[in-house]
Amino acid sequence: MDFALIIDSLPALLRGTLRTIELLILSLIFGAALCAVVVPMRMSRNPLIRVPADTYAFFFRGTPLLIQLFLIYYGLGQFHDFWESVGLWFIFKDAFWPAIIAFTLNTAAYTSEIMRGAILGLPHGEIEAARACGMSRLLLLRRIILPKAIRLALPAYSNEVIQMMLSTSLASIVTIPDLMGEARNIVNRTYAVYDLYITAGLIYFVLMYGLTWIFRTVEHRLSGHLRDRPTVVAGTAAALQPPPVLIR
Repeated sequence: MDFALIIDSLPALLRGTLRTIELLILSLIFGAALCAVVVPMRMSRNPLIRVPADTYAFFFRGTPLLIQLFLIYYGLGQFHDFWESVGLWFIFKDAFWPAIIAFTLNTAAYTSEIMRGAILGLPHGEIEAARACGMSRLLLLRRIILPKAIRLALPAYSNEVIQMMLSTSLASIVTIPDLMGEARNIVNRTYAVYDLYITAGLIYFVLMYGLTWIFRTVEHRLSGHLRDRPTVVAGTAAALQPPPVLIR
């Protein structure tokens, strides 16, 4: 291991790390916004609304992210005259926004499936009880369905975020200087394959550990109602029982 080379390469690797974090955050934000539209469509009883949303989720969950990235960047980028005529060529003239679009569509498809499963997994009795109390559909969604569905979906969504963070390394293939792209550029100059790729892998590991800690902290705070249950000491339960009724 050439530690001098690694230290000299750290500024470039850190710049790539910031670009990786930027790709991840923007993809998650846009993906969450798109998921908020796709989930109600997938749960609709109207097939004209449900089928297009299911088809979208099925396609982006069933094809590799790399192919999706190529189709958006290289495929849609071929229609220069059309995008120029509608004033949208600035999106495709650089690889950054096509990568954001591909990551957004991919993570929204997986997140919609996670949220749909969490909503379907809610106890039906709680929803019926809320309706019996006279809650409107909007109030039921805000007070009952979404809070509990988010708690149920959080462990699976944390895996999706970590997987998306690792998948951002594909952006280097379309010349985006993220962490993997910067490491590859240095390797092409120095041929220090093990030194740079092991260092990049350790940085990805640190990012993964940070995301894991964040989600575990959030899960810990949201599960307080499960931790603070009172415990019954042996002997106390018997003392709390009502006295027996003697029949003569």
